Amino acid sequence: MNGFMEFITDPQNLLSIGVGIAVFASVLTLLNAFMGGEKLSKRMQAVAVRREELKRRSRQAMNVSGGAPGASLRHSDEGFKKRVVERLNLTKLLEDPKVIENMAQAGWRGPKPVNTFYFFRFAMPFVCTAVAVFYLFVIDDFGLPPTLLLGVVVGAFAVGFYAPNVYLTNRIAQRRQSIVAAFPDALDLLLICVESGMSIEAAIQKVSQEVGSQSIELAEELSLLSAELSYLPERRMAYEGMAKRTNHPGIKSVATAMTQAETYGTPLGAALRIMAKENRDLRLSAAEKKAAALPAKLTVPMIVFFLPVLFVVILGPAIINIQDMMKGG
Repeated sequence: MNGFMEFITDPQNLLSIGVGIAVFASVLTLLNAFMGGEKLSKRMQAVAVRREELKRRSRQAMNVSGGAPGASLRHSDEGFKKRVVERLNLTKLLEDPKVIENMAQAGWRGPKPVNTFYFFRFAMPFVCTAVAVFYLFVIDDFGLPPTLLLGVVVGAFAVGFYAPNVYLTNRIAQRRQSIVAAFPDALDLLLICVESGMSIEAAIQKVSQEVGSQSIELAEELSLLSAELSYLPERRMAYEGMAKRTNHPGIKSVATAMTQAETYGTPLGAALRIMAKENRDLRLSAAEKKAAALPAKLTVPMIVFFLPVLFVVILGPAIINIQDMMKGG
């Protein structure tokens, strides 16, 4: 036991463990990049299965009286996390009015992700606090005063409380970035399909299959849009649903334009052409904004990392020569 404690408290061992985790994460990232096609096929298969399930349940709902088994079209969750959330009434204790909308923007649908979010938001503060207490008071307190140790424990509690929100926000940002990067190209493909005589449903389904190699998230959204167009009572609801799930101004404008084209009978090809140009301009302006902010972001890394090395390279030989001259004299 003492050997394990010494191993855990040794900074060199902790650094080695951190480097190992970083290498493992890098290898895992590369493997995920090569396995993108498999992920796309699985997601498209899941969307197709969900669409068939909705059709089957909708037919059952028309043939079965209301409230009978099998008439519901909603997902169900009967797991351990749901029981914890219901018994502790976490939906009211940690109420977040935008949690369902945020889950949809992150690509998670149904009650199970919501229950999982509330469960981890309740459990993570206690888990982080327990880890901090165990490490600081049982393994090694690093010679810190009690007030500072208490501050570290309180900080661990706060980190655990906000960690699920931070993870959800990062997930939403990554997904939106992937969708927005490929959306102008998807609009160009959609324009070609519509002008060639395809219906909007068939065009959206075709584009979702073609754009998957560039953005799996956008392919999934387009497949969901195609499924919603087939079973929702109003097509406007399908376009508005996609706009809410992505929460991007360019996609919202495209959804509005397609809704107006459906409502007033305006040419859809002209609207798609204009929307594709606008979204391409938005992508270019975002890239220019990042490029303009790059010099300011590089200032601190250059001062901290580049300048010391440059001074060593330039002044190192001169210092060595001076030392040799002083020894020779």
